[in-house]
Amino acid sequence: MATATNVEANAVNTIDWLSAPGTTIVVPVYQRQYRWDIGGCERLLADIRAVAAAGDAHRHFIGSILSAEDDADSDLILIDGQQRLTTIMLLVAALHHTVQDSDPVMADALERVIVRADDSTRTKLRPHDAWADLYESVVLDRRDDAERESRFDDNYAFFRSQVHADEAPAIWRGLQRLEHVSITLGAQANAQQIFESLNSTGEPLRDHELIHNYILMGLTHAEQLDVEERFWLPIEQHTGEMIGAFWRHYLVMTTGREVSADGEHGVYAAFRRSFPSVDVAHLQADAEVWRHYAEIYGILLDPSREKDEEIRRQLGYINTFGRAAYPLAMSAYSDHVRGLIPREELLETLEWTQALYLRRALVGLPPERLIARLCRARVEGRGALMRAFARITPSDERVSAVLKYVELPHAAYVLGRLEGVDDTSEVDIEHIVPLMPSEAWSGDGKRRWSEYSEDEQNSHRALAPTLGNLTLLEQGLAERVFGASFADKQRDAYARSSVDETRALADAASWGTAAITERTVRLAASLLRIWARPALPEIDDDGLTPVLDAVRRRGWPAGWDREFDYVEYRGEHWEVKDVRALFNRVFHRAWTDDRESALAYSAAHGGPIYAGTAWKGHWDALDETHFLYMGWDSNYMMNALQGVLEESGIAAEVFVKYSYIGNVM
Repeated sequence: MATATNVEANAVNTIDWLSAPGTTIVVPVYQRQYRWDIGGCERLLADIRAVAAAGDAHRHFIGSILSAEDDADSDLILIDGQQRLTTIMLLVAALHHTVQDSDPVMADALERVIVRADDSTRTKLRPHDAWADLYESVVLDRRDDAERESRFDDNYAFFRSQVHADEAPAIWRGLQRLEHVSITLGAQANAQQIFESLNSTGEPLRDHELIHNYILMGLTHAEQLDVEERFWLPIEQHTGEMIGAFWRHYLVMTTGREVSADGEHGVYAAFRRSFPSVDVAHLQADAEVWRHYAEIYGILLDPSREKDEEIRRQLGYINTFGRAAYPLAMSAYSDHVRGLIPREELLETLEWTQALYLRRALVGLPPERLIARLCRARVEGRGALMRAFARITPSDERVSAVLKYVELPHAAYVLGRLEGVDDTSEVDIEHIVPLMPSEAWSGDGKRRWSEYSEDEQNSHRALAPTLGNLTLLEQGLAERVFGASFADKQRDAYARSSVDETRALADAASWGTAAITERTVRLAASLLRIWARPALPEIDDDGLTPVLDAVRRRGWPAGWDREFDYVEYRGEHWEVKDVRALFNRVFHRAWTDDRESALAYSAAHGGPIYAGTAWKGHWDALDETHFLYMGWDSNYMMNALQGVLEESGIAAEVFVKYSYIGNVM
């Protein structure tokens, strides 16, 4: 059999490979910077804990490591695998510094992984020269700048916070069960071509494909076939091309938290957090639920499949606003079909949802970050959901004011409900005053458009797309009078329309700004009745976002220090502009108001409160014996402050107001 002469590939134990005296690795200058964040570290640590808890025969495969021999010395040039190896080294370093005083045998073994055999002042992995000193100061524990920030510092600090001395043997056992394929290139090998083959061939797996693999991976072949046939294929059939969106909306519904579809597999990560165990014992019950909601999702996508006429109509209306409301609709629909709520409560929820989206569109409030909070409220009952809707649905007064001058959003949908036209596919939106009147156009039959003053023309143009100037008109009639003067439209179209509201225009003496305003006032009363706000004395939130729905941003993106205008904390107004300041203030307040919850959260999550400054970094003293670590990244800080507020039971009373910068980040 012929063998490759320029590529050597071997399956190896990762720790043994790194511990070998001759192993020294350098990162070439063309490599990107180290990018893993705490989320990646969490996943790696979870995998190591899982394999450590498994039987002795279990191993965890971390992929392939591609390197080339350096002609000038014995170093390996790392072509692919920098992110994984660097993170493993940071974990080994954190473990080494944790046990170096308590377990010298383990400490020596760990040191052989990270320190060169021929020079104890240098590390076995040498990053790009631009940040090599920074990396080595962390791994060799010689950092001297407590205020410094870097991914190396963040991730090392995370591992130090999560791995305590009593767990060190288990983590070391898990590390020793890591394996990879070591691919070493000879002098004639094409490194770039091999790198591209390993990393760029084919399409990357999407979130729902990763979920599919995760569910089936640990099953026997027979079990996989059974689950695929009874559960996964029906889920695919019900959701079609929207299967990825289904899983995101399902997780928003079940967790009551926003789930980002952006970034590195946010939906898959949320699924794994929600279902940490998918063994056969749990899978049957879980998969029954997934299939149930997938069937509902298919009905939301295609409401014609719903047998109840009024529910079918309301589901169609919901789709006017896209699919963002599906998590709430799925929840209410499921409870209805299972007999947990009456039909009227489902219809009420769907109507409230439409009112929320339409009213916010009218007043110019963003539609994002709304549904997760409503799903949380719905768990608490109809009253809580009603209050949550009222809190974020603009008032009648506010909507009435803007209806007079804003362009009507979702015009076909709004006019269809206002004017009693169920099927708007055969009618056009008629602008009574055209958007661009011709010189000969007239609203009173006396003056031509060219005779209107500039101010009159401007005021007519401004009101042309508003509610009072719009109606529905059959397409044939609309084509006949396109651009015609008002009197001609009355005679040739409006009087012949089957739409009552349009036919009534045939009796108007003339058409101008006064008539538009009068009609707006009349139609606005109907609009406020049809898209009714829950009848509660709650005030508009003016764009406040509950802290649990605040965006978790990776790293420290540009503008992070001006993300918020302010924060409302249980009725107090805080002039807090960024996540770091909010994190600090929330934990200090928790330390004062509910120390038990602050300590309980920290104990359950390995921080951010510690009994001492166990490693170099940025610390803030809560008292003489407890310290808050301030070196996390933005995502982890937001997660932690949300968590301690939930632990204290006051998360629903804390809101952030995003600044202009925060809204566009």
